[in-house]
Amino acid sequence: MKTLFIGGVKSGKSRLAEAYILVQSPAAKPYYLATTEFIDAEMAERIQVHQQRRQNLFINLEAPVHLLDALKTCPHPVLVECVSMWLNNMLYHQIPVPDILQELEAIMQLPVDLVLVHNEVGLGVIPDNPLARQYIDLSGKAAQLMGQACDSVFFCSAGLTLRMK
Repeated sequence: MKTLFIGGVKSGKSRLAEAYILVQSPAAKPYYLATTEFIDAEMAERIQVHQQRRQNLFINLEAPVHLLDALKTCPHPVLVECVSMWLNNMLYHQIPVPDILQELEAIMQLPVDLVLVHNEVGLGVIPDNPLARQYIDLSGKAAQLMGQACDSVFFCSAGLTLRMK
């Protein structure tokens, strides 16, 4: 089973995805695969909030770049938090877009239950710089790929979910 939680920043998608995977996998402690790299103090603070909320409910892993390799080691359901940051990291490390999408396709084929968290970034204005436009385009392609491959898709806003699929 593969599920996508997509929404804007601070829409509640992470909290909702965490609650969802805990209900869906009561027999096995799920993995929490974090993709965010520590960049600055503000990002470290955001990460700490997520860590405190999860407490000891998950087996925690970190994979800011090598997501496919990390997922291959997880036998239990996995919450990937979040695909958006992984895409950002991949662009930062200058991984070509076709390679990123190919890895995401391979991830979606893995025989493990996944709950994916992704930022919806395509509802705003077109950015004024090439890198931001590249990220928006990549994010949109990734969202479409995941949306098609997932069994369930939830759009998140104001701490609520709307089932899309």
